[in-house]
Amino acid sequence: MSDSLLPTRIETVLMEDGTEIALAVYLPSVKPGEVFPTLLAASPYRFDNNLAPATPIFLWRETGPIEWYLTEGYAFVHMDVRGTGRSNGEYRYMDASEQHDLYEVVEWIAEQSWSNKKVGGIGQSYYARMQWFMAIQAPPHLACVAPYDGNVDTYRCSAYTGGIPGDFPGTTWFNATVRAINQYPASGPSKLIEWDYALAVRQHPTYDEFWVERAAAERLHEISVPVFSIGVWRKVDLHLNGNIIGFQRSGGPKKLLVFSSANVQDAVQDYSSVAFHKQYLLPFYDRYLKGRETGYEAQPAVRYFPGGSKALRTAQAWPPEDISPKVFYLASGPTGSVQSLNDGRLVEAKVSESAGSTDFHYPDPGWRLGVVGPGPDGKPDPARRVLTFTTDILTDDVEIAGPMNLILYASSTQRDTDFIVKVSEQYAPDDKGTENGLNPGYQVVSKGWLRASHRQLDVNRSTHLAPYYVHTSPTAIEPGEVYCFEIAIMPSAHVFKSGSRIRLEVANGDSSVTEYVFPHEYSPWKVGVDTFFHSSTYPSRLVLPLRPSP
Repeated sequence: MSDSLLPTRIETVLMEDGTEIALAVYLPSVKPGEVFPTLLAASPYRFDNNLAPATPIFLWRETGPIEWYLTEGYAFVHMDVRGTGRSNGEYRYMDASEQHDLYEVVEWIAEQSWSNKKVGGIGQSYYARMQWFMAIQAPPHLACVAPYDGNVDTYRCSAYTGGIPGDFPGTTWFNATVRAINQYPASGPSKLIEWDYALAVRQHPTYDEFWVERAAAERLHEISVPVFSIGVWRKVDLHLNGNIIGFQRSGGPKKLLVFSSANVQDAVQDYSSVAFHKQYLLPFYDRYLKGRETGYEAQPAVRYFPGGSKALRTAQAWPPEDISPKVFYLASGPTGSVQSLNDGRLVEAKVSESAGSTDFHYPDPGWRLGVVGPGPDGKPDPARRVLTFTTDILTDDVEIAGPMNLILYASSTQRDTDFIVKVSEQYAPDDKGTENGLNPGYQVVSKGWLRASHRQLDVNRSTHLAPYYVHTSPTAIEPGEVYCFEIAIMPSAHVFKSGSRIRLEVANGDSSVTEYVFPHEYSPWKVGVDTFFHSSTYPSRLVLPLRPSP
């Protein structure tokens, strides 16, 4: 354990309601009369844990390289949000009090003798979500925010994606992370968080006042400071759509940058590196906190690296203005390209009335870890026991950029059912693998979720490519009746290579094998048959946002 991240001092700041908030203040070497801009990071992960190394095994080390920013002439303030770390009060997960504390802390920083009276937000994940609220609170001395990998709506982005309860908020995040690292920190006093956020999530299964209070998405239009929203395509399960919507709805000067990091750990590793901050974030902070001309403002409004490509793409808006919808219709198979429950097809021409339907019986007796069962080699095979619909072999590269929409005609023997869908690039098969009955390699590009009872659309926020649900008044479906469901598949940018195929996967569950820490529970009522229709009367179809290659 290194002592290199010991703070210059620990301060206690009294809030208007009498709650004491603890801050770790890190300062460059201060000369008499010298002042600095300040970067503010706020989370429940407690600054005492900064003594743990910034490695991906400590996924909550999401402040960025504190020491390096000191050498660049920035002060750094790390705030324990109320009820966590050394701060007093009761933790209530991003409630109105926690949000208002950000206002008071920014203004306290501006009053310090070492401050140049300009404060910027910094940090990943929870720190990023706090930045959205910093900007919404609008303290006079907040100059800019740069939320990296941070959602704006916990209900829709992890607690109840598509209305389906997710495992992540209570099990993985709150109990195994927030509670654990507060009770057993790298240094400092133990803190036992008694309020049960996991229980609160269960108590609020619809988008009610509890979630509205905690959703920055509802107030992004109030933001007026410059926003640099940085997302990661692979964080589709948690944060990606927050960075997209944050960019779209923010009211002030704004830019969007999205990376195709390989996985969750790489996204953390990138943000911990000096090289990342030096190339992307320092020009932003130097422009708005030091007043330097850095070239940041001349950058396009949108920059992104598509998956499957190393090229940097730019646009003036998101989604890019030059995209066009490409429709693939679901149809019966086989394609002979993958072993799944049905091996269905995706075709460009509308299918005939006789094209029929596909039944999905659940639970499948071959499932072992969620909806995943073993392949012939005994290893988990995610495609083998779900429904798949796959295109012919692509003769040219196909590039997409934007949100996707699955229009699915379906019925169920149940009064409710779940749809968990994935769009993947299925690579050309390996001869040896084919001989052994193995499925070809693939890469999940994006995902979508919808509980049938949560199908009601928000007509004011939905677009033809991006359905948006109200989640306020779930309504059961009638067994045997055919419904048209619009299933939002999260935005992405990807280049499907010539020789690959585009694959749609459909099931009513997922797995820790494929979702890492973001699976959804499989409840005892999920026993039945769902029927997916694909005919001229019921033209189920996948709509992708094609963008011309440069």
